[in-house]
Amino acid sequence: METYNGAVEREKVHVTTLADRVVCLDFSNPSARHALDTEILAQFAEHLTLLASAPNAPVVIVRNPSGDKVWSSGHDLKELQEDRDPLAYGKPLEVALRAVRAYPGVVIAAVSGSVWGGAVDLVMSCDLVIAERNAQFSITPSNIGLPYSTSGLLRFFNNLPVHVLKEMFFCAKPLGIEQAVQHGVVNHVVDKGHLNDAALDYARTIAAKAPLAIRAVKEQLRILEDAVPVPVSAMERIAELRKQACESVDFEEGLRAFSERRTATFCGG
Repeated sequence: METYNGAVEREKVHVTTLADRVVCLDFSNPSARHALDTEILAQFAEHLTLLASAPNAPVVIVRNPSGDKVWSSGHDLKELQEDRDPLAYGKPLEVALRAVRAYPGVVIAAVSGSVWGGAVDLVMSCDLVIAERNAQFSITPSNIGLPYSTSGLLRFFNNLPVHVLKEMFFCAKPLGIEQAVQHGVVNHVVDKGHLNDAALDYARTIAAKAPLAIRAVKEQLRILEDAVPVPVSAMERIAELRKQACESVDFEEGLRAFSERRTATFCGG
């Protein structure tokens, strides 16, 4: 398979042309259970910017072709030792997620295995989700004391019933494939070995439609999803709560426990 428009393949994110107006972003980071480190996130944003510059932006499939049980372990927690708020507006994860949501074409997540933390946010930011039956989605910031961002919560709030959302964030329990289908997180479920064909079939169908019409609808939906007025006083209160959590002893304990592969002991301070 060819690289898109001759683009040079990167070490952790590879771009390949699968069909007319269909490309794939394959990411891999096996030494860290395919964590979304700064390098991968930057490459996602760079490639999407390049692809968006085409006259008719191609349909993009995001996948991890490794076949491992973990699709992605989420944000690389080792990087949090020096960055106490990886969810701030200008940080690599948020930049990459905005690139997915602002991309003028359709982005399809092809998921096999477990998805954790920020990688769930990546999946939720995509336009369609095709998943194998072994897929499950876990939001785990409460395990390390990381307060999630308002923009991130809004993405989940728009896609999940509030009590399901609270259970995921409060308990860090996985959302299984049946629940994911029930709540509309996943568009289509396939048996093992059929994920790539199913994603490509969806992508080819979309690629044959009118690009400008799809672009207009996607942008309208993005604006409508973001059109939630929040009082300034509420945003200031949220910012203060997040600041307290990011600077807390509990966050330090959570990161230390993760690196030592043990359960964290939180004190609420």
